[in-house]
Amino acid sequence: MDERIKVYDEKMTKTYNNLLGEFATIRAGRANPNILNKLKVDYYGTPTPLQQIGNITVPEPRILQIQPWEASMVKAIEKAILTSDIGINPSNDGRVIRLVFPELTEERRKDLVKEVKKKGEAGKVALRNIRRDANDYLKKLGKTEVSEDEIKDLEDAVQKLTDKYIKEVDKAIEEKSKEILTV
Repeated sequence: MDERIKVYDEKMTKTYNNLLGEFATIRAGRANPNILNKLKVDYYGTPTPLQQIGNITVPEPRILQIQPWEASMVKAIEKAILTSDIGINPSNDGRVIRLVFPELTEERRKDLVKEVKKKGEAGKVALRNIRRDANDYLKKLGKTEVSEDEIKDLEDAVQKLTDKYIKEVDKAIEEKSKEILTV
């Protein structure tokens, strides 16, 4: 791959990986520790990722269990979960916090699929913006040191990259939608 478009490939990879990370935080009826990825807990005055404060396990398909390394953190973790947008009330026995995921209704599943598609479209827009930036950069190159044929080849390479990542995003949308709609 040409060095001049390598930076745009890296940007597209980051965009795609970021989208996959967002998809991981959308719950699909099963307990998935990834929905807690963005959760920060007040750990002695410092917002700290939950994964750094305790152990997260999935003892049953619809239950997440959080065992803090310090028993004193149970209340802070519970507060962080309640103030988040997860929408699940935690229960604790003083040492362990449990999140029981209710079965998703058909309507909620359809809403989640819409959300997945919306995030997917935003990802595609971001990829197209990167393509536009790459093409602008190539046009500037064309005015100075590079032949028109070479610019055409580079633009084709950028378009192929864009197509590849858009196809990957479509596949990820389809997989996540299928996961959500599976009862």
